[in-house]
Amino acid sequence: MVSGFSETGWLKLPFDADILSWVTSVLPAARASMSDPKLAHWWDCEDTWFVGVDALPNDARGAVGEGPALEGASIDVVRALFRDWPPLHKAQVSVTRPGYPRPRRGESEAAFGYRLNRAAAHVDGLKPAGPPRTRHVDEPHAFILGVPLTESHPQAAPLVIWEGSHVIMGQVLRDLLCQVDPEDVSKVDVTEVYAEARKRVFNDCPRITVQAKPGEITVLHRHLLHGVDPWPDGVPGSERMIAYFRPECTGGVADWLMQD
Repeated sequence: MVSGFSETGWLKLPFDADILSWVTSVLPAARASMSDPKLAHWWDCEDTWFVGVDALPNDARGAVGEGPALEGASIDVVRALFRDWPPLHKAQVSVTRPGYPRPRRGESEAAFGYRLNRAAAHVDGLKPAGPPRTRHVDEPHAFILGVPLTESHPQAAPLVIWEGSHVIMGQVLRDLLCQVDPEDVSKVDVTEVYAEARKRVFNDCPRITVQAKPGEITVLHRHLLHGVDPWPDGVPGSERMIAYFRPECTGGVADWLMQD
């Protein structure tokens, strides 16, 4: 299972009672974040998506209040995949509702079409900035760890990934950035090579829908292209809620560029 991660770029780990205990402990705080006035700005796509960045008030162990830390056999597997386990940041609480996606605030027609038809596929840490919508490596995440907080229908805005895309994306970015002074890497515009690499991925990599339940976790390679499918009319349920951890590489962009 772990040995295949370097080829596929993702894992779904089986049910772990310790993970379910953590979910049970943090779920009230996650739900409370959705109605917190201080976090209301994270509701977008006409209230069909709660972006919820840093919305979970967990500590560096993942614990909320007196609850358990994020530990267990599944977490041990994730630890084994990476060279170190950085302190955890406050988790994103990502929530979608029926009808997702609607247009995001300020989103162009073309960008909404990409969200609708390509699941807004992206590599984390390369967010478009400014009117030119240029991309730079500004958030060198070590990995992406998803912990489902609620049960949801398989078609209720599931995570989608392009299996093996981390190989293409990572190589393209290394070719561009590895010869740049580390202090200047974050200044390099990667927009063009990133867009071309995405086209290759859409042509060459299988598109896979990933469905997980509370007690299971998913792990994505930091260079993996991924997104969120729509929630079609008629699919039952009221929300799909996932906590995401994206701790940054302790070695910064230099570590982020590495294949492993």
